[in-house]
Amino acid sequence: MIVAIILFVLFGISMLFNLGNVAGNVFHGKSVRYTRTVGPRLDEVLYEDNDAANKIAIIEVGGIISGQALDGGGFSLADVIKAQLRRAEEDDRVKAVLLKVDSPGGEVLASDEIYRAIKDFQSRNHKPVIASMGSLAASGGYYISAPCRWIVANEMTLTGSIGVIMSSWNYRGLMDKVGVVPQVFKSGKFKDMMSGSREPDSISPEEKAMVQALIDETFGRFKHIVQEGRSSAYDQNKDSKEKGQALSDDWQSYADGRVLSGSEALKLGFVDELGNFDDAVTRAKRIAGVSRANLVLYQQRFDLSDMFRIFGKTDSSAKIKVDLGMDAPKIQAGKLYFLSPTFVH
Repeated sequence: MIVAIILFVLFGISMLFNLGNVAGNVFHGKSVRYTRTVGPRLDEVLYEDNDAANKIAIIEVGGIISGQALDGGGFSLADVIKAQLRRAEEDDRVKAVLLKVDSPGGEVLASDEIYRAIKDFQSRNHKPVIASMGSLAASGGYYISAPCRWIVANEMTLTGSIGVIMSSWNYRGLMDKVGVVPQVFKSGKFKDMMSGSREPDSISPEEKAMVQALIDETFGRFKHIVQEGRSSAYDQNKDSKEKGQALSDDWQSYADGRVLSGSEALKLGFVDELGNFDDAVTRAKRIAGVSRANLVLYQQRFDLSDMFRIFGKTDSSAKIKVDLGMDAPKIQAGKLYFLSPTFVH
């Protein structure tokens, strides 16, 4: 009841404030027009004050890359990153973006949306995006780093894992043991592809070939992204004092899902430089052509409407969470992933 009273009072204050703005605008003869920006609302937070006019925006990508809505809001990771890039684009004082990646990868579509957003941002604004890899930037984590102007990795960073995976469970044997027999009605012979209730022997070579063709097509897209992104970055950097790394001639031999250390990735041309976050900041300033810059973050803002939604949220089932020191990825059967094999169980 106390929480409800507080929220009601805050809501009343907000309404009075809005009515005051309307009255003031009408009194001064101004036309009143209110619009709501589509997408997450962001607040700029000062990460490091260097008493500079220029800024470098930090965008963080941590954990599994998913198209699902983030906790506490109705927007996905891709939605938030797109909004952060728009904010950096609109601010003339932002001279570069630092993409801070610590992710094992995730969903193919979500990874591709982030990749396209980064690529388009650089094309429109000519503001460089520099990737700073943390302890893990593998598979989808590398996919979103590929279009960046420069990639910095620690020598112990786990990266690479260039590949695609689709998994499913077959529980027909368990069903047979307990006496459960599935009854399936379908419109076409392939409608129940990858169904876990089918007999393993009933999966035809034609079905396996269809699934594998889908995997191969997506894998080809991944390799194209790497080739295009790294070649473009090398061409842009070759005229600078310190050139980036070109892809080695045999780089595709290492694009087989294997995980690479930062040192190995440097030799193969997957990254440009070995270093930490501070080195990435220095590189960003050098590429952007500024000597000093403040570091800023764009954090998602929550207002009263978000609070009402959170308090009004109900869950019909009780959930128990076991803390294993990390959040396990929510892998869905039949979905394509750019995900490091370390996290597939």
